[in-house]
Amino acid sequence: MQLLRHFSNPFLPEKQISFVRKLAIYFLSGIFVTGVCFILVFGMLCLIFPLPDKIEYATCIVDDHGQVVHAFLPRDQQWRMKLDSNELSPLLKNTILFKEDKYFFYHPGINPFAILKSLAGNIVHGKIRSGASTISMQVARALEPKRRTWFNKLREVFRAEQLELKYSKQEILGLYLNLIPYGGNIQGVKAASLFYFGKNPDHLSLAEITTLSIIPNRPSFLVIGKTNDRIMHARNRWLKKFAAQKLFTVKEIEDALLEPLTATRHSPPDFIPQLSLKLKKSGRDHIATWIDMNKQFKLEKLVADYIQASRLKNIQNAAVVVIDNETHQVVSYIGSADFRDTTDGGQVNGAAAIRQPGSTLKPLLYSLCMDEGLLTPKQTINDVAVNYQGYAPENFDRKFNGSVTMEFALEHSLNIPAVRSMQMLGKDRLVQALAICDFESIRKDQARLGLSMILGGCGANLEQLTGLFSIFANQGLYYKPSFQQNDLSPKPQRVLSASSTFMINEILSNVNRPDFPLNWQSTTHLPKIAWKTGTSYGRRDAWSIGYNRHYTIGVWCGNFSARGVPGLSGANTATPLLFKIFNSIDYDADEQWFTKPASLDTRMVCAETGLLPGPHCDHLITGYFIPGVSPAKTCSHLQEVILSADEKISYCRSCMPLNGYKKKLFRIIPPEMQRYYAENNIVYQKLPPHNPACEKIFLEDGPVITSLSSGFEYLISRKDPEPLQLSCHNSNDVSRIYWYINNRFYKAATAGSKQFFIPDEGPVKISCTDDKGRNRDIWIKVRYVVL
Repeated sequence: MQLLRHFSNPFLPEKQISFVRKLAIYFLSGIFVTGVCFILVFGMLCLIFPLPDKIEYATCIVDDHGQVVHAFLPRDQQWRMKLDSNELSPLLKNTILFKEDKYFFYHPGINPFAILKSLAGNIVHGKIRSGASTISMQVARALEPKRRTWFNKLREVFRAEQLELKYSKQEILGLYLNLIPYGGNIQGVKAASLFYFGKNPDHLSLAEITTLSIIPNRPSFLVIGKTNDRIMHARNRWLKKFAAQKLFTVKEIEDALLEPLTATRHSPPDFIPQLSLKLKKSGRDHIATWIDMNKQFKLEKLVADYIQASRLKNIQNAAVVVIDNETHQVVSYIGSADFRDTTDGGQVNGAAAIRQPGSTLKPLLYSLCMDEGLLTPKQTINDVAVNYQGYAPENFDRKFNGSVTMEFALEHSLNIPAVRSMQMLGKDRLVQALAICDFESIRKDQARLGLSMILGGCGANLEQLTGLFSIFANQGLYYKPSFQQNDLSPKPQRVLSASSTFMINEILSNVNRPDFPLNWQSTTHLPKIAWKTGTSYGRRDAWSIGYNRHYTIGVWCGNFSARGVPGLSGANTATPLLFKIFNSIDYDADEQWFTKPASLDTRMVCAETGLLPGPHCDHLITGYFIPGVSPAKTCSHLQEVILSADEKISYCRSCMPLNGYKKKLFRIIPPEMQRYYAENNIVYQKLPPHNPACEKIFLEDGPVITSLSSGFEYLISRKDPEPLQLSCHNSNDVSRIYWYINNRFYKAATAGSKQFFIPDEGPVKISCTDDKGRNRDIWIKVRYVVL
């Protein structure tokens, strides 16, 4: 400043002014050059010695309230948990700053005044009494631990300046709170808070915060659980310092001084283990779930007790997934009955394991059929023996039921009507809907899946099935179930119409059905729900998925060893547990049910076929239909037939006489139903034989071979050859059938009977002729193999 005054003084001699000006320029230039050099040197050092700030934190899984429910050690085996900004309470922040670095927000990483004060104190006492490390320097030491030497102190200063340049003050404070040592393998306030006090840092009291603030200075001397009295003495001394500085109110200090210290080191939280392991794969260190731990604990106890009783029946395990239908969040997740049980692989995640889904896909199939205009709930399907190119499905009880309505077929989970509906709809349409609902294994296996997939001949897991059934609670929209709070929620996708889902809901909520559990007491409370069961081949998997307006709940029961159990079924094994869960979490649910959408209407249909009534239908019922979509075909199950006067011969329009005939109503029964009636001794009114002089009869209604499929290759064991079956469908005016093998007569039989033969190897022509002379030919290929 003195130089500048001289420089600006007009009364100085010219030579003196020139000298002062040059001196000032040299001085300022020196400062500038020194600064530039310092910056260049500092920058080069930063490039040569980059800041070692790559910190690996423990993976923390938290519940819907932010409480840590599971944690995984990082590779260096240090319990180091990242503190969230919302967990840094003002109480914690003020305490740490007052004790460690009052001027943290004002200095550039080092505090020159603290250094001078510390140096003076150490000289006076002749030994090191206090240091001058700022929070930034302590972070530098934690990132790069070294012995305490003058050189390493300079290293800390350098690293502190690197931190100040790279991070904000709040971020540096966060690093400090994450890295400070607490003895053993515990680092950071959050880990210490959980291990010693069992709570998050933002829930700590003043006494607990003060306790945690003094331990890092001497972590091997002050050990919680071992030296609590010593810690309390040091804690109270600091609390009195806080009181002297009026950092907190008198009442807060008094309460903190009176608070006892009984803390010890606890084990890390290890709840929801299977879900935690699943989510850990995301690679993040903080994963927030939607799990409601109150529900979780309640359901875990319920599942454990249920399986404990089921083990007497050799049923060892269960899995449960609960989705909130309003938020689409997974609020409870149980992967096994007991994670620590080693007798049946308790650590397996049964909720994510791919298993055979049994009959659980049938509601989706029928809903798609209704949306495609193929079926309505009252429309009938023939539940009789069928054969689709060698695939002959059977019902669960190995019986047939004749003509049944779609709703009856779904209520009774009949297999043959489901396969018939699948054949009508097409496999690819069902796979397309399942692909939208994230059934990845089915999408990948689409090329090799067939009609059997509707009966469980595919792979699915409980997560997928529970998400699928939530569609019915959301008017046909699929919302991807949300496991994490930071999930990017994709837009819902339309899978089904609101109309078809409502019709399915009405069917599946009926309690008067065979899959209602036998051991469920009628006096036990049950909220109104819709549910569907499933049992896989070999009785290895029992499924029951239910829903109401509030929740969709999926239940699986079985053995992770894949061992089948004769008494295991979706109805009597999984459904009782499903009902118990609904009672547990939704006991007081109101009776409000899903409302009928405006796009759905009712109409009168024929009770025999479910179609629009024809002119002769006299038994009508009311049924749901989707205007403009549902089939508008008119029923023709009753037809007027032209008979001879004695009713022994029937005529068609081509051969009817001019007079001497009469008309009579007959129920027209297709050949497959005629065969069903014959096999079950059901009497029905048969059509009289057709006019033998009619020429048209030889051109229509020929027999259809059903036991073998044309163009297929059949493998027969050379050692123990099994015969092939011959059977066909024929019209009800046929009484005799004639079989030919390779154009050579084989056997005559009554209509509807089954014959057997052992063919020669190679191409085989099979011919079937009825007693009206109508014929049907097929070709198959036979190959003998060593099995």
